[in-house]
Amino acid sequence: MNPGARLRRDIGFFGAAFLVLNSVIGAGIFALPGKVAVSAGLFSPWLFLVVGVLFLSVVLTFAELASYYEKTGGPVLYAGDAFGPVVGFSTGWLIFLARMTAFAANANVMALYLASLSDVFAGGPARAAIITVVTVGLTWANVLGVKDGVRTMSVLTILKVVPLILLVLLGLQHVTGETLIPGGNFHIDDIGGTTLLLIYAYVGFETIGVTAGETRNPKRTVPTALVRTVLGTGLLYFLIVLVFISVISAEDYADATLVDVGRALAGPAGAIIITLTAVFSIGGNLAGSMLAAPRVIFSLAENRLLPQWFAHINEKYSTPDRSILAMGAMALVLGLSSNFVDLAIGSSVVRLLGYIICIAALPVIRRNATPEAREQAWRLPGGYAIPIAALLVCLWLVAQSKWDDWKKVSILLAIGIFLYLVEKWYYARK
Repeated sequence: MNPGARLRRDIGFFGAAFLVLNSVIGAGIFALPGKVAVSAGLFSPWLFLVVGVLFLSVVLTFAELASYYEKTGGPVLYAGDAFGPVVGFSTGWLIFLARMTAFAANANVMALYLASLSDVFAGGPARAAIITVVTVGLTWANVLGVKDGVRTMSVLTILKVVPLILLVLLGLQHVTGETLIPGGNFHIDDIGGTTLLLIYAYVGFETIGVTAGETRNPKRTVPTALVRTVLGTGLLYFLIVLVFISVISAEDYADATLVDVGRALAGPAGAIIITLTAVFSIGGNLAGSMLAAPRVIFSLAENRLLPQWFAHINEKYSTPDRSILAMGAMALVLGLSSNFVDLAIGSSVVRLLGYIICIAALPVIRRNATPEAREQAWRLPGGYAIPIAALLVCLWLVAQSKWDDWKKVSILLAIGIFLYLVEKWYYARK
């Protein structure tokens, strides 16, 4: 690591909020409403809202955790400070893998959406070109500086949020009293599987803590941006799904997406606009991943849990350039290969395991914090009531996973532990 270079605090409140927004809103909301409506029917908007409220307990717990730290790392620091370097490394490593494989998966989804717009983007060579251009472009933008990464992400945020708001405004005229407050018994088919599917619309927020070392006044900015953005996102989801069930017939739920809503509201032009919005939404999600995920590698290396090569900071641009390049290279290989889906299958379990470890770390961090740090922390009311609720939510969700998911997680964890031991062995010999 070059001691003369330092990360620059160029991320303000809106940059932090955009990071949360792009980490949470990806490709899912463009397909999830129909899949959830098949099980929950007219109660779908309220199910999105209820699950969002339950999952808010996890978000609030992370908000307090973030308020104790000013360094880059997020979950790596929370878990490591509470349970030691091995747990800290394992948590950071698995969360990084989840973000990297999600990047590769979403790059492929973007290629599919573009292919639906024109035959020019269809076919194997075009798919490979799209994935390469997107990955290399975002990698280079982030190497040039965090401001460029945030600027790219901010533009994509506007391009995806504005059409979604317009979709809601156009669709609200179709909302009736029956769709807003449906009668009959509240019934959901396969509530466990449906909730596990729906929760994917809310995950990804934890990456904001990873960039604390480049955020201005992170102890206040990160918690505030995190909670406000997730609350706003949950309300947006509610309105989007409310419009969906008001516009789309029940018999069409299974195959319908927001593109069909756009077509119903504004004809072919509406369908094209929503398709482009999906592309921008995925692009924003990719930009958020490329901004945050390399900082996980950087934090691991900075804390001597990975080789110091990854802790290098570019003297000209003040960015963790090698970590960004490593992330871009690995994501590109996975995105272009046919095996990346296998790695992505266990990403949900990986993420939830990271959440559980971090939530369990809060009592230790509270106890070990200095009086000054405790005084300045974004302290949750009710003692441990909210963290306990968060822990129960995550444990219940993990219980919905399958044995095959655990096998994949174990393999990925074993690879990470091996690299950790190699670094410790090398450091001990110096």
